[in-house]
Amino acid sequence: MAFIAKRIDTSALQLKETVVSINRVTKVVKGGKNLSFSALVVVGDTASKVVGFGTGKAKEVPAAIKKGIEAAKKNLRKVHMVESTIAHQVTGRFGAGLVLLKPAPPGTGVIAGGPVRAVIEAAGIPNVLTKSLGSRNPHNAVKATINALEQLRDKAEVAEMRGLAIEKV
Repeated sequence: MAFIAKRIDTSALQLKETVVSINRVTKVVKGGKNLSFSALVVVGDTASKVVGFGTGKAKEVPAAIKKGIEAAKKNLRKVHMVESTIAHQVTGRFGAGLVLLKPAPPGTGVIAGGPVRAVIEAAGIPNVLTKSLGSRNPHNAVKATINALEQLRDKAEVAEMRGLAIEKV
């Protein structure tokens, strides 16, 4: 289920950037090899529970990171939470990357590795258990985590979908 996210205004947000991975890529041309850098960046505002990711490519690392941040700001999503954790268990998938997110009691912290941790911390979820299944490629793991966070629903949304009162959910 791909939802078209409405644009979130970045001027009011306190966005924090995290560089997940930097990759050196070469293009072989007639005169030899052209070197460039690819950066995967996650941005998020912990206070307003907003997260996004972007990739940038340039001849130098700082320029690639800057491009990644700009792309991520155009790709922000709101995350639904219940108190200090997520509402329910959810599995996100992108390509061969599979990420499982489970609610955790207060005091647990973020149990996650690498790319998944970057997304969860940027989103501002203090207590969650995660497991990266399938591909551990950083790009696929980040996209699968974002996919899982998009699947989270709050009680009002579920009640509306089912046509019930919020108390009955």
